[in-house]
Amino acid sequence: MAGKLIVLSGASSIGKKDMKKALLEDKDLGLLYVISMTTRPKKENEVDGVDYYFTETKNFAKSVSNKELLEYTEFNGYYYGTPKNQVMFLLQQNKNVLVDVEAEGVGPIKLNVPEALCIFLMPKSLEDLEQHIHDVYGDDTANERLRINKARMEMEIAPLFRNQVVMDDFDQAFLETKKMILDYLNQDN
Repeated sequence: MAGKLIVLSGASSIGKKDMKKALLEDKDLGLLYVISMTTRPKKENEVDGVDYYFTETKNFAKSVSNKELLEYTEFNGYYYGTPKNQVMFLLQQNKNVLVDVEAEGVGPIKLNVPEALCIFLMPKSLEDLEQHIHDVYGDDTANERLRINKARMEMEIAPLFRNQVVMDDFDQAFLETKKMILDYLNQDN
């Protein structure tokens, strides 16, 4: 018997980080998290090996060419990817694993782990999400525009996800997401 993979995705700035944190803290789920690799600079409050594996672009490119990433993507000039060997090792150890990825990363993951549960966090409406992005990034017009365009593109991908959760009320969205995961974990392989 092998562990199960849960893939959390969603529109830009939807609250994926908060949902991930809540899911990992929930003892009923007992999920392990695989940290992503990135080429972006480490922020002041971040820790290498805790928040991300921070690496140089040439090392990231080597990981891509060696097929060491389950998926990868580029955003704002930096690359992000999920280390394949860590995910597969934990699954083989009968551990249930959570990863959070950009929407376009779900396709490559499903090719490697077709039975993975993929959940897309969505806004009540695109207008609500655009307002939220404006509220958070309004003082940085270029970043705001970039995130709004990214969110629009991700919302076009959303219909491809069978499992969607509307992030209107966080507590309700968490309970709905938790139920989906528990149902999936309790299924026979």
